[in-house]
Amino acid sequence: MARDQIDMTPLQSRDELVAWIEAGVKPESEFRIGTEHEKTPFTLEGRQPVPYEGAKGIGALLEGMKLLLGWEPIMERGNIIGLYDVTGGGAISLEPGGQFELSGAPVETVHQTQSELMAHLAQVREIATPLGIGFLGLGMTPSWSRAQIPVMPKGRYKIMRNYMPKVGKYGLDMMFRTCTVQTNLDFSSEADMVKKLRVSLALQPIATALFANSPFTEGKPNGFLSFRSEIWRDTDNARSGMIPFAFEDGMGFERYVDYALDVPMYFVKRGEEYIDVSGSSFRDFFAGKNKILPGERPTLSDWANHLSTIFPEVRLKRYLEMRGADGVPWGRLPALPAFWVGLLYDNDSLDAAWDIVRHWTAAERQALRDDVPRFGFKARIKDRYLFEIAKECLVLSHAGLRRRGRIDHLGRDESRFLEPLERIIETGRSPAEEMLEKFNGPWNGSVEPAYQEYAF
Repeated sequence: MARDQIDMTPLQSRDELVAWIEAGVKPESEFRIGTEHEKTPFTLEGRQPVPYEGAKGIGALLEGMKLLLGWEPIMERGNIIGLYDVTGGGAISLEPGGQFELSGAPVETVHQTQSELMAHLAQVREIATPLGIGFLGLGMTPSWSRAQIPVMPKGRYKIMRNYMPKVGKYGLDMMFRTCTVQTNLDFSSEADMVKKLRVSLALQPIATALFANSPFTEGKPNGFLSFRSEIWRDTDNARSGMIPFAFEDGMGFERYVDYALDVPMYFVKRGEEYIDVSGSSFRDFFAGKNKILPGERPTLSDWANHLSTIFPEVRLKRYLEMRGADGVPWGRLPALPAFWVGLLYDNDSLDAAWDIVRHWTAAERQALRDDVPRFGFKARIKDRYLFEIAKECLVLSHAGLRRRGRIDHLGRDESRFLEPLERIIETGRSPAEEMLEKFNGPWNGSVEPAYQEYAF
């Protein structure tokens, strides 16, 4: 959720930082599913990036959505940069290069996720089509250079843009050229959080392989199946990756807080202004030792903002955020929440998934994560191909969704949303491999057909 928090209570103790995350604990009856997805806008004519300004720009798209939905605008220095539903529903926000994100409302079933997506698609089309804007469902823009992509008028992105090249090779590509789909899920206790975090971290490469969908850069194959996933390997390793400490004894809310305290900050927000404090730690800020804001102490709002600038493969906030998947076309989006809900919200499946990963070492998990962007299902861990493990996890997820027994009006349970993934497993090819076959065959070495076949 990109609306920066507004709780300005100064913090007194580390316990408050822990309590803020711990407040996410919920009884199972209150578990919800949140799905966020990004899509790349392009001009229907010429298939170019869409600027923010102008009668047919992203700003105009947001203004149109505001009128259609009646949602509240999120403004920054006179520019509309997002919308949110005051009734506690979803929000729409912009990524740095104009990628258009829906942060879905917390819903009870994957059926509701699907309905929300269908409604959003219809609404976006109604406004975007007359503006000559289409949307692409890939993990990365297949044909544009970074220089071609316009910059959205958001203060936090300016700070990130200056800082990123100092800490990794691909930070600007991550910001301007990638799209993801994420699922946010709840936990019922600290121990439940730890178990779900460990299972989902270890298995995140499976989601990466199933959703791998970014094999092209600037019109050519880039040598990867998920270049988006590769980009995260060298974006900013102080704030991303497989957080091996999560598997160590003593893991819990406090351990994550101690990690987050040492992650370098990007900004502090005061009123409308983003103050660049990039590279300094939250720990120093907490001790009143920030060089830019000497003597000032952080607020809960600063803490919530800081947690949203940490990017491990699974992120802990007041829920767990699954971050390993490429953005995909419309019909496959509900498959991501379905996959993780079936594994993590059913205790039998969660136990069985833990049995699969419990003996993997930190080095093995890391090697799998490093190999999956290039090799997909052919990556290995111990003596097994990822493909076999993905197949096993899909069976577990399917069983978990059936046991959950959440039925739609036609009597179908949520396992039907796994069908696109089951087809992928049947063919043995990730979406990226299928796309590369098209590139080398019917597409005649051009990525242009993607703008039709993979558009929303």
